[in-house]
Amino acid sequence: MPELPEVETTRAGLALHLVGRTVVSTTLRRPDLRWPIAREVVDRLPGHRIEGVRRRAKYLLVDSAAGSALLHLGMSGSLRVLPGDTAVRAHDHVDFALDDGRVLRFNDPRRFGCLLWQPPGEVHPLLAGLGPEPLSAAFDGDYLFALSRGRSAPVKAFLMDQRVVVGVGNIYVAEALFAAGISPLRPAGRISRERYARLAEAVKAILAYAITRGGTTLRDFISPDGAPGYFEQELSAYGRGGEPCPRCGRALRQATVGQRATVWCGHCQR
Repeated sequence: MPELPEVETTRAGLALHLVGRTVVSTTLRRPDLRWPIAREVVDRLPGHRIEGVRRRAKYLLVDSAAGSALLHLGMSGSLRVLPGDTAVRAHDHVDFALDDGRVLRFNDPRRFGCLLWQPPGEVHPLLAGLGPEPLSAAFDGDYLFALSRGRSAPVKAFLMDQRVVVGVGNIYVAEALFAAGISPLRPAGRISRERYARLAEAVKAILAYAITRGGTTLRDFISPDGAPGYFEQELSAYGRGGEPCPRCGRALRQATVGQRATVWCGHCQR
């Protein structure tokens, strides 16, 4: 599934082409993805100018005066801005025709994505109750330390809780814990304020760097311009179980935490 850097890369790429354009019409080639597609994208969005493209967690919001189209890429979704006469491929489920003759096309082979609607001045239920953005000032070591007190869950599961912090998925949690020298199995409530400060800084640094590198190349993800991300070539822990630790050379351990594959160094991460 695309993680925060991939979604942010998509957002930035789309904003360059969409902001200021008017949606002329919306074409649905099926009525649903993960959930029924909101009728407002057909009935209300056309005729309105796109005022912005935002990201909240791993959701994208295409804003207009009428409201916001709320999209999630799911496991395999992609959004492309294409010439209007581009041939329709399999799994091209939604087109937004633009006033410059191009089209914003949503392709989703597995149909785990979504296309919903957020009315002006409201917060969609999927976005309510989410934690802070990891690159915001609200996310730091003091915040993590205070929230973790009394929690016995592994710190990896704690960080992947969207009520704690949004958008930090399996890949980037693994990399941040490695950078901070913290075992993913350590109970969240047994980590000091100082170590949480290092962890929060590692999360910020790794996500920011991954965004500059175009995100992580996953099997089903490519960016809006068709180019893959390149951060995968630089992973220290994720997906490297049994390989040498890049710091100490010992074999990286692998286990399952919260039903997710987890890799760490038993020597460097405590």
